[in-house]
Amino acid sequence: MAGSDTTVESVAPPDTVKILIAGGFGVGKTTLVGSVSEIAPLRTEEPLTAAGVGIDDLDGIEEKRATTVALDFGRITISQELVLYLFGTPGQQRFWFMWNDLAIGALGAVVLIDVRLPESSFAAIDFFERREIPFVVGVNGFHGEHPYPAEEIRDALALPEHVRVLLCDARERESCRDVLIALIDQLIADARQAG
Repeated sequence: MAGSDTTVESVAPPDTVKILIAGGFGVGKTTLVGSVSEIAPLRTEEPLTAAGVGIDDLDGIEEKRATTVALDFGRITISQELVLYLFGTPGQQRFWFMWNDLAIGALGAVVLIDVRLPESSFAAIDFFERREIPFVVGVNGFHGEHPYPAEEIRDALALPEHVRVLLCDARERESCRDVLIALIDQLIADARQAG
C-alpha cells in the first residue's frame, strides 16, 4: 500500500539459560522438572526391575517404582527476556557418567537433596564445586515436612556461605520456581562481581 506507514517492531528473542537439576537417587528431580515446566516435560523414566537389585539402594525410598535413565527436560519462562531450559540428571551412580555431557553449557545447577538421605547429595555437590559451576541447594520436603532449618542443613553439608540453601517441595510449582529464581539471582550477582 503506497503511503502507508507500517512499522514492524522487532522483538529480541529471550536469553536462554541451561540449568541442571541434580542430586541423588530418588530425591525428586523428575518431580521438580515436571512441576515447574511450562511444557510437557521429556522424561526418560523406566520401571525399576530385578536387574537393579543389589545395585540400586532403595533404603528410605521403597515406594519408588521408576527411575530416570538419561535425563529429564523442561522449560520455564521467567520473563520476556529469560527462558530456562532444565535438564534433570539421572540419580543412580551407574548413570553418573552422563553428568559430564549434561553439564556442557550449563550456567548453574540446583542440587536437590532429601534430608532422609543426606549422603546422596555429596556427589552432586562435589561435582559442581570441582567444575566451579554455581549452584543452590533445594531441600525437598517430602510430604511437606522440613524437620531441619536451612542453616542446620548448610552446616551438615559443610557448604560455604555463598551457596544458598532453600526449603522446597518438588511437587509445588511456586516452590520450585522460587529455587530457580534464587539460582538466577546468584548467577546475576556472580556476573556483576566478576565484571
